[in-house]
Amino acid sequence: MKILRVRQAALPALLLPAILLPAFAVAAQDGTLIVTATPHAVSELDTPAAVSVVNGDEMRHAAPRVNLSESLGAVPGLQVQNRQNYAQDLQLSIRGFGARSTFGVRGLRLYVDGIPATMPDGQGQTSNIDINSVESVDVLRGPFSALYGNSSGGVMNITTQTGEQPATIEASSYYGSYGSWRYGLKATGAVGDGTQPGDVDYTVSGSRFATHGYRDHSGARKNLGNAKLGVRIDDVSKLTLLLNSVDITANDAGGLSQAEWRADPRQSPRGDQYNTRKDTRQTQAGLRYERQLSQNDDLSVMMYAGERETTQYQSIPRAPQLNPGHAGGVINLSRNYQGIDTRWTHRGELGVPVTLTTGLDYENMSENRKGYENFVMVNGAPDYGEKGALRRDERNLMWNLDPYLQTSWQLSEQWSLDAGVRYSSVWFDSNDHYVTPANGDDSGDASYHKWLPAGSLKYAVTDAWNLYLSAGRGFETPTINELSYRSDNQSGLNFNLKPSTNDTVEIGSKTRIGNGLLTAALFQTDTDDEIVVDASSGGRTSYKNAGKTRRQGAELALDQQFAENWRAKASWTWLDATYRSNVCGANDCNGNRMPGIARNMGFASLGYEPESGWYAGSDIRYLSDIMADDENSDKAPSWTVVGLNTGYKFNYGHWMMDIFGRVDNLFDREYAGSVIVNESNGRYYEPAPGRNYGVGLSVGWQF
Repeated sequence: MKILRVRQAALPALLLPAILLPAFAVAAQDGTLIVTATPHAVSELDTPAAVSVVNGDEMRHAAPRVNLSESLGAVPGLQVQNRQNYAQDLQLSIRGFGARSTFGVRGLRLYVDGIPATMPDGQGQTSNIDINSVESVDVLRGPFSALYGNSSGGVMNITTQTGEQPATIEASSYYGSYGSWRYGLKATGAVGDGTQPGDVDYTVSGSRFATHGYRDHSGARKNLGNAKLGVRIDDVSKLTLLLNSVDITANDAGGLSQAEWRADPRQSPRGDQYNTRKDTRQTQAGLRYERQLSQNDDLSVMMYAGERETTQYQSIPRAPQLNPGHAGGVINLSRNYQGIDTRWTHRGELGVPVTLTTGLDYENMSENRKGYENFVMVNGAPDYGEKGALRRDERNLMWNLDPYLQTSWQLSEQWSLDAGVRYSSVWFDSNDHYVTPANGDDSGDASYHKWLPAGSLKYAVTDAWNLYLSAGRGFETPTINELSYRSDNQSGLNFNLKPSTNDTVEIGSKTRIGNGLLTAALFQTDTDDEIVVDASSGGRTSYKNAGKTRRQGAELALDQQFAENWRAKASWTWLDATYRSNVCGANDCNGNRMPGIARNMGFASLGYEPESGWYAGSDIRYLSDIMADDENSDKAPSWTVVGLNTGYKFNYGHWMMDIFGRVDNLFDREYAGSVIVNESNGRYYEPAPGRNYGVGLSVGWQF
């Protein structure tokens, strides 16, 4: 493998071709799978891939509007686990990709209005997603996810609302168990209808959330702001400005052993002892330019930049930190990231209708990473939770440059073919500034390159029934966090960690039934050099490659509206994820289940949802047992929980009001909300709350 070292001074030059060529991400428009940097409506029926669309109004219906876990339970293949820990974010996985993550999101690509919420190395987070202003969430699974590049085992694309007439202002609030409360304010509107030069649309939203937390030492506070401003420049072009900011302060309750969980699920012994916590601040801005070059040609350019600062205190005792190569128990990160995506689409004829999209995606991130001891000595004893001596100081640079090509052919009235390829290149460059006689220079660099092809053949049996067959190759590099620690307790980055590659085949069926949709998919994914947790302790995790793994499964989903105001949803996922080689040394793990992944997952809901007046609904969620480690020596038991909600909404003149109440975990089931995979001390479990309640109110005025 050729190693290329990149100096930051050279980076601006790399932006020039990105302005001239077009670029990125996958969505569906009018039933055609295309690459786009701009949000479009997704056709679940006609898209030749496993994709689910969740409407923003559904996500806000009788809900706290705090976490994605509240409203994405009906999406098959998507496992969303709430850690009840705002220092570590939600645990998201799609068809098992991302299940290894001990914090944040790995193995998946996340986008908000075209701006990646996933960094170039594959590390993502959901904390900046403003549910209060979401228009829709598209969840893409299967082979075409690979067309998003590195770490795209699945894709979640969030689109926020575009303002329209009449102007509306809405105040909302929610109050729940464990001292939880949220209040927010949103304004939307437009000047003109969006078709004339000078027309303007806007959406501005802000919210504050605070909680004492279900567990001890799990309180959190979060401020979130999101804004979107669009200006019609002329008849064929539009400019959109995007702004987003999030500020989180959260305690970290940590995991519990089986015995601790059963004795008292609300305790946090390490959290109290070490005062574990995390502070995060992120601000970003984006600018999207869209232009219709001709009747058959479109151009889109998306530019963005942001900064993110994180300080985290971990539960690491003093003794290990005395090792000269140890990086300490406090992490201090300062990240700056930016990127540009351009995209050109041409629609024409080559005997049959053909759509061609080509482009280039460029992203980079620079990181200043420092480590400190998490204690100071007071009267000869360590006082934990205080920043001590410097133990790590390095500057890391990550960037990717991905050219892309995709085409769609309407072969006949019934047959269509989609195919694409992306050449993904990812570079890491680390410069060590903490060099001592007992801690040498750990600077290093690495590069990874991969061709990522994907294709799909669709057959329209009728106007309401489509069948498709798709296949694709994806790959996943280790994130900078996964490279940061070695299991041998030595200093420096773990450049022995290799990227994983996967091949997926999928067959699916989609059928419109009345006012609803029935979807089904069968899939198999084989992975080489799977990245898995090697060891996890005290908030620090190291990783290794696991040889071969296989994921095979089935997904079934029904979304049906009937009798005018009634709506039912149901989904089931069967996922068999196993090791196909030994990753445990003397204890052979070949054939073992991969940890963090449920084999069966189910959801069903029924609601009476008129446009005004009383409404009510219920839902039931099931998750089978989850293995906690590679050796399958321990597991989190299966669980089933039930939720109820009811409320009343009405319109009076310019006024709109919605008041509701809900209860979750109705039968007070004791269960683990998430699992910390391969936790070295057996503290795998992050307990979920028992029966809990909430009430909410939103009041709007339409001008």
